[in-house]
Amino acid sequence: MSNLDDEARAELLCYLVVGQLVARARTGDWLRTDHVVELLNVWLGGNGAHANWLDRVHLGALSEKVALDFAGLQWAADSDSLAQLFTDGWRIDYRSSIVRTIHAACEVKLKSG
Repeated sequence: MSNLDDEARAELLCYLVVGQLVARARTGDWLRTDHVVELLNVWLGGNGAHANWLDRVHLGALSEKVALDFAGLQWAADSDSLAQLFTDGWRIDYRSSIVRTIHAACEVKLKSG
């Protein structure tokens, strides 16, 4: 059962994309599947949301594709810059123009299928 609307899907995808970029900046690789699952669970639990397995698989796979669109940018390779995309805890800071740009890209990607 899933209670994600379009906005929640975009927010969750944005969270996963930032996670992918952090992993890439720190290790040179994208998130492993178990780390994607962990991030999904952190976001869902923190937002009182539920996602069915299809949403989870789709958003997890899509996060790497969206992150790839940003991977070549200078700030995306700098883990210190990426750390600034978070507020206290692991919440995304939507006051950041970079976060808003990533979120907008997520919305576009979700609408395009």
